[in-house]
Amino acid sequence: MGNGPSKVFGESSAAIVTRAVAPNVAGKKDVATLAGGCFWGIELAFQRVPGVVKTEVGYTQGIKKNPTYEEVCSGTTGHTEAVQITYDPAAVSYDDLLTVFWDLIDPTTLNRQGGDAGTQYRSGIYYHDEDQHQVAERSVEKQQQKLSDKIVTEVLPATTWYPAEDYHQQYLSKGGQCSRTGDLTPIRCYG
Repeated sequence: MGNGPSKVFGESSAAIVTRAVAPNVAGKKDVATLAGGCFWGIELAFQRVPGVVKTEVGYTQGIKKNPTYEEVCSGTTGHTEAVQITYDPAAVSYDDLLTVFWDLIDPTTLNRQGGDAGTQYRSGIYYHDEDQHQVAERSVEKQQQKLSDKIVTEVLPATTWYPAEDYHQQYLSKGGQCSRTGDLTPIRCYG
C-alpha cells in the first residue's frame, strides 16, 4: 500500500483478501498485533481479510499505563499505534496476515509511514508466542530479499495492549469506507 494518499492492495495480498474461506467450526481464534503508521488504514485493510473476526486499534510497546491518543502522539510514552487482529487460523494463517501487512507499509522507513512521522508511527510485528516469532522472522527475511534498503520494522514480543479511544475504532468504515470482507477498493486515509 505504501506512501500514497490512497492505499491499494498488491497482487499477493489481493489474493488473500478475495479468497473464499469455510466457516470456523472449531471456534479457535488467535491474536496478531501489527503496527504500520496510522492505525486507521491498517485496521480497515485487515477488516477486509477473510478469517479476521475482529479488529481493534490501540497502543502497545510503551512505558505509560493507559496512555491517551494525545500522550502517544507526543512521543513521550514509547507506544506505537497498532491494530490487534483476532483471526481464525483455520481460515487465514499468521503468514497470510504478514503478507497483507507488508503490502500496507514501507518497512524501510524508520518512525515514518507516508506523511505520518514520529515514533508512534514505527512499523512493528509484535508476536504472542514462539510460533508467531519464527513465522515473523522468516517473513522479514523473505521480504528483505525483495528490497535493496534495510528493513527497520521491529519484531518484538507483544507487550501490554491498550485499546484506543472509541472514536478511533473502525474510524474509516464509520466514515463511509467499505470494510466488507474481500473488498479491494483503495483505502483513503484522512484525519
